Amino acid sequence: MKGLEHWLDALLLLLYAISFLGNILILYVIKEEQSLHQPMYYFLSLLSVNDLGVSFSTLPTVLVTLCFHAPEMTFDACLAQMFFIHFFSWTESGILLSMSFDRYVAICNPLRYSSVLTDVRVAHIGISIIIRSLCMVFPLPFLLKRLPFCKANVVLTHSYCLHPDLIHLPCGDTTINSMYGLFIVISAFGIDSVLILLSYMLILHSVLAIASRDERLKTLNTCVSHICAVLIFYVPMVSVSMVHRFGKHAPEYVYKFISLVYLFVPPMLNPIIYSIKTKEIRRRLHKMLLGTKF
Repeated sequence: MKGLEHWLDALLLLLYAISFLGNILILYVIKEEQSLHQPMYYFLSLLSVNDLGVSFSTLPTVLVTLCFHAPEMTFDACLAQMFFIHFFSWTESGILLSMSFDRYVAICNPLRYSSVLTDVRVAHIGISIIIRSLCMVFPLPFLLKRLPFCKANVVLTHSYCLHPDLIHLPCGDTTINSMYGLFIVISAFGIDSVLILLSYMLILHSVLAIASRDERLKTLNTCVSHICAVLIFYVPMVSVSMVHRFGKHAPEYVYKFISLVYLFVPPMLNPIIYSIKTKEIRRRLHKMLLGTKF
């Protein structure tokens, strides 16, 4: 069993290394390649910065719980980690929504793309995403701190702290916390996912109006990376939410597995997907790593 744990520790550290290296490379390529200074890649830069934030937020407790086998942490430390994890999660949802808007304008109204998504407007969208996430996550620590807790320390059932975990710890009534948690899940993830779905319905309608089959496939291919990013973010997120709310009798390993997938997979896979599917990024990476043109 200990041998298996060592392999798991090594695997998680490898995933972290891939996540850090992949996202840093994406940021470097977009910064250095002049042709990538476009709204689509600005949003991708935001996504990479956010994924780095997710990885840095979870790294301390993952190292402590898995490598040093110390699952206990102070309540305040757990509260701080919860704040940053939820902040980056809601920010990622907003970024993915912005990227779907970018694809919608590029495909459904290409002649107005440069006038609609100016550099200033992209910056305003990025700032508004951050402000929205801060406004949503800001009340959570205060709603939790007002409650009486039976223990000073938190024993982690998995590798990091989330709001659904913390609201099970107080001795008092947590109805307000549960209602607020449900409200922000619906108002953030729910609305964002519906708007993303709506944008792709409009995109599909425009693509089907294109006469040439090759042009239809070429146009849809520009959306593949974003669709993959949406799926690898929302599917684990919905799974975590469902397990916490309805899977009270689920085995402990189910919680651990879903929690690891939720915050490990998107930061690791996003740079890989965009590196493979985006020709400009792939060409620049190939040139940088091998010193030859692709």
